[in-house]
Amino acid sequence: MMEPSTLEVLDQELKKRVEEDRKILEQMRADVSQLKTITRRIQPRSATAISLVGTDGGNNQVRFDPFRIQLVRVVDSSQNEYCLEVITPSASIDELNRRHIEADGSANTALGRMIQFLGKSHLRDLSPVFDPVDGIVSNMWMDVYREMTEWAVLAELVSKPFGSDTVIVCDGFLRSKMFKGDLFAKYRGWLEDCIRRQYEKSRRRIYVCGVAKKSSVIQKYRIAMALEGVLRNAYPCYLEVPEQIEANVYRWDEYVKRTDRFVSGKMFLVKFGSGPHDPIWAMDILISQKSEAQTHNVCRRRTKMPLSSISIWRSFKTKLSTHCVQLWKTRNGSLTSWLSKRLIRPQRGIAKYD
Repeated sequence: MMEPSTLEVLDQELKKRVEEDRKILEQMRADVSQLKTITRRIQPRSATAISLVGTDGGNNQVRFDPFRIQLVRVVDSSQNEYCLEVITPSASIDELNRRHIEADGSANTALGRMIQFLGKSHLRDLSPVFDPVDGIVSNMWMDVYREMTEWAVLAELVSKPFGSDTVIVCDGFLRSKMFKGDLFAKYRGWLEDCIRRQYEKSRRRIYVCGVAKKSSVIQKYRIAMALEGVLRNAYPCYLEVPEQIEANVYRWDEYVKRTDRFVSGKMFLVKFGSGPHDPIWAMDILISQKSEAQTHNVCRRRTKMPLSSISIWRSFKTKLSTHCVQLWKTRNGSLTSWLSKRLIRPQRGIAKYD
């Protein structure tokens, strides 16, 4: 137990260290102050949403020494099950490979089809974790195996037909360093091709994003963002995270910039709630779809009118206003004034954008 005199010394030391590190906080505040100018409001949209998640290994682990059993299960928000397997640290990689690819080369599962599309024939060719140089497979291979299964199911899900425009939400960022060489970049190209074929075939737009439960960017800049009032708006909003802020946080530079090998998403910070203190989430949007992110500024009035209808209405309103004013300009002045107020500047019910 600390004595009062010890607490006083500790208090002085803490204040001294905080004062010495104040410049770090000031620099972080300077980094995030620019984010207020690029914050955008989330406008309501109608779309089908599906979340895809691999159930957490910690919740599906059976430990009874010497047995350690893990369940690999991938489901979506509608409780559709895409994969259910039982593995142990001592399981043979060759035996697991036979579950997915038959001896004749045909694929039985989503993971098997992903292996074949990437031009490989064995699970060992997919990640260095499955084929270590020293021949000793680490126990972490089970986590990597679950991750590979999730990526495979995602590509399978994107390829299936949808009845409407759909947003597929994944668990975690759209980034990975577990693939060998440039296989992840090849996987991203496969994913984008599936999305493009969906639109060409059925005119359905499929959007892919990943939401992380934890983020180093939010963890590091949380205090600075609160002090600067970033994402403290009284409505749902989002912003695109500058590359420099990501580079300040992540230890591996390639995890931010290597879109040719490890990165498939662009990071955004999002607040879905209307309260100023609602949780802020970090999420990735597929890089090829980043330009399709909503870029309209804050809407002063809400409206259920689609954006396309708003532009049509504005054009029609201008033409109608001009015609009516010219028609009645020689008539009663009060009537001309009334038309000008009602037709040229109809404020009520029309969305206005900055």
